[in-house]
Amino acid sequence: MLPDITALDLARMQFAFTVSFHIIFPVFSIGLASYLAVLNGLHLLTGKAVYLDIFNYWKKIFAVAFGMGVVSGIVMSYQFGTNWSVFSDKTGPVLGPLMGYEVLSAFFLEAGFLGVMLFGRQRVGEKLHFFATLMVAAGTFMSAFWILSVNSWMQTPAGYGMNAEGQFIVESWWAVIFNPSFPYRLVHMVLAAYLTTAFVVGAVGALHLLKDRSNQGARVMFSMAMWMAVVVAPLQIGAGDAHGINTLEHQPAKVMAMEGHYDSHPDGAPLILFGIPNPEEKRIDYAVQIPYASSLILKHDLTAPLAGLDTVDDALEPPVAILFWTFRVMVGIGFAMLGLGVWSLIARYRRQLYSAPWLYRAAILMGPSGFVAVLAGWITTEVGRQPYTVYGLLTTAQSASSIDAAAVGTSLVAFIVVYFTLFSAGLFYIFRLMSKPPHPGEPGLPTDEPVRAGGIMPAPAMDAEGDGLLNDQGGRA
Repeated sequence: MLPDITALDLARMQFAFTVSFHIIFPVFSIGLASYLAVLNGLHLLTGKAVYLDIFNYWKKIFAVAFGMGVVSGIVMSYQFGTNWSVFSDKTGPVLGPLMGYEVLSAFFLEAGFLGVMLFGRQRVGEKLHFFATLMVAAGTFMSAFWILSVNSWMQTPAGYGMNAEGQFIVESWWAVIFNPSFPYRLVHMVLAAYLTTAFVVGAVGALHLLKDRSNQGARVMFSMAMWMAVVVAPLQIGAGDAHGINTLEHQPAKVMAMEGHYDSHPDGAPLILFGIPNPEEKRIDYAVQIPYASSLILKHDLTAPLAGLDTVDDALEPPVAILFWTFRVMVGIGFAMLGLGVWSLIARYRRQLYSAPWLYRAAILMGPSGFVAVLAGWITTEVGRQPYTVYGLLTTAQSASSIDAAAVGTSLVAFIVVYFTLFSAGLFYIFRLMSKPPHPGEPGLPTDEPVRAGGIMPAPAMDAEGDGLLNDQGGRA
């Protein structure tokens, strides 16, 4: 039916589909875990019930999103073993331990304290419960640390050698982990996670303020989210600028494609705001551009020379059209986030933050914008390193398994069906939780069920000392 599609194409499509689906959940979990820690800390510090109400409200949503993130991430390892076995073999001595550290530190930390955070407030006390919430937040951050280190090493490999079997081996763990692009990617991604979560929280708060402006929980949600937009959006723009300069240093062809520079500019490059990439003619049609602005942004010098794709071999040129558009989507959303934050700041100064229906509508519209920006940025990053999986060293074609296209196609279809069935149900439940307003005495997750952990055991449950029986309500018979 599609005779020109190869097993490599299908493997790439499969990985792009699954990783795009997966990435939105960890991003949301990273931001939401920190938000929960802040709410818990504010409740502990001030004693105000509203913070506990909001904590219990978002705790339920976090539990669902966290579970979906874990499930969607499991299939990534499956693909490394099936579709990308050569990549796994070549890079395993470097990337395998890093992934292991992620599981041993981050996942164990998250999983170890998640139950206490979700169900243990009444059992362990306020302070220990706050500590558990902090550990869950720290676990999500550590997970981001290791995953970003792995991905960054693939973009800017360092600290490695090659053995007789052609595998990458570690010569310096410090250089591997803290490779040249890692700090920039980590900061950029973590800030993106915080912004993404803030705009979801802001949208939910705005939704309920449109219905009831006196809802105290919705007010606090919206106010905190808008403060995050005001503070973090400019930080993110600054981090993006630094990341771009670092990328120009280590992956110049990616930046050339992002900027749409087919030709070199020896006397200063313009910033192309919009246009239509024409790969056949190697130019940007209908370009709207600002003279010298690209050199100013990337080299902080109006007349600094900037090389174009005419200096890159055609076989090593990344897909320009994809990068050109995804980069602009990401940057455009970033400035829109800043604009909404400034709007809320003006409304706050005029004491109209809780009587601004158009601001609420804009916040609702911007609710999913963080996810779109993250996906656009991720596509820019990953497509931009093509045709390599390990930049400059191992191509995507060399990384693929020798596997039949029909097998990859079948598993791709299976993933699509399962993902849309399973995750549609999860997302429906999350939206249902969000559609309900927070209210005083917001219940958390039920802690009185199940009564027994014995499952199908036929014998009555015994107490810990074995000297008595428990009735159906958990009390002594």
